[in-house]
Amino acid sequence: MSDWQPAARYPDPAFVALDPSFERYRVSLAKVERLATGMRWSEGPVWLGDTRALIWSDVPGDCMYRWDEVTGQTHAFRKPSNNANGNSRDRQGRIVTCEHLTRRVTRTEHDGRITVLADQFEGRRLNSPNDIVVKSDGSVWFTDPAFGIGGFYEGMKATPELPTHVYRIDPDGSLSLALEGLDHPNGLAFSPDESILYIVESRANPRRIMAYDVVDGRRLVRPRVAIDAAGGTPDGLRVDVDGNLWCGWGMGQAGLDGVHVFNPAGQRIGRIDLPERCANLCFGGVHRNRLFMAASTSLYALYVNTQGVGYS
Repeated sequence: MSDWQPAARYPDPAFVALDPSFERYRVSLAKVERLATGMRWSEGPVWLGDTRALIWSDVPGDCMYRWDEVTGQTHAFRKPSNNANGNSRDRQGRIVTCEHLTRRVTRTEHDGRITVLADQFEGRRLNSPNDIVVKSDGSVWFTDPAFGIGGFYEGMKATPELPTHVYRIDPDGSLSLALEGLDHPNGLAFSPDESILYIVESRANPRRIMAYDVVDGRRLVRPRVAIDAAGGTPDGLRVDVDGNLWCGWGMGQAGLDGVHVFNPAGQRIGRIDLPERCANLCFGGVHRNRLFMAASTSLYALYVNTQGVGYS
C-alpha cells in the first residue's frame, strides 16, 4: 500500500466508535501510523518491553522482522525463519514461535539458541502451529491448523497427520491436548483473569470466536460462541485490561479491513480502519497502550486509551 497516507487532521477518522462506550478508548491527538511496509503477509507481532522493540513475522517472506521504537528502524531479526507465524513471550522474557515449515513450536533463549518445545503429538507430526499465548503459570498454549501444509507458499505441502487441535505445553515440557473438535483453530487469547480462553475457529461457516471457561488452569469447558463473525474474518486477537477483544479483521473492503473491537458481552463497539486486512496485533509501548497491527504488507500502530493485559 505504497500510496497510503496518515490522516491529515486529528482526531483520526480511522478510529470509528460504533457504540458510545468505545469513545473512552480514543486518544484524540493520535493517528494510525505505518511503521514498516514491503512484507508479503505480516503476522504474529510481539512486544519486547526491555528493548523497546517489536518482533513480527512475514510468513511467506520467510523472515521475522524487528522494529526499534527508539530509532524507528526496521531490520531482519531472523531469516530464514522457517515460515514463522505467531509469536509470544514467556514469563522469562523468551520468545516462543510457531513455525510452519518445520511444523513445530520453538523458544528463542536469551543467548539466541533455539529450543524445540513441540513438533509432534503421540508420534505424529503437528500440522503447522499458527498462534500462541503464554499463561501466567508458564504454560504455553497454541493452535495447530493445517494452513502451512496446504501448499508451498507459507510452508511445505504435506498430508495432515493430526486433526486441527489446540495444545498446551506445561512448564515441565510435557505436551497435552487442550481442545479438539474445532475446525482450524487460529488466534487465541485469555481474558484478563485467565478464566476464559477465546479461540478463533477459522473454517466455521460463518467464522466465529469461541469462548471456553478455564478450570484448574488446564481444562476448557462450557464452549459457547462469543462472537458470530458473519460477514467478517477474524484472525488474531488480544484482550485489554477491561476485557475487550481487539481482533484482526479483513474482507478486502473499506470498513471491514483493520481491527474490530468487542466488549466482554460480545457487542461490537468500535473498529480501526486500515487500508489492508489485519491478521494479528498486540499491545506494546512503554505503558502497553500502543496497539501494533500486522496487516498484510505492513505494520501499523495507534496509541489508545487502554492497556493490553500483561502478556503478549
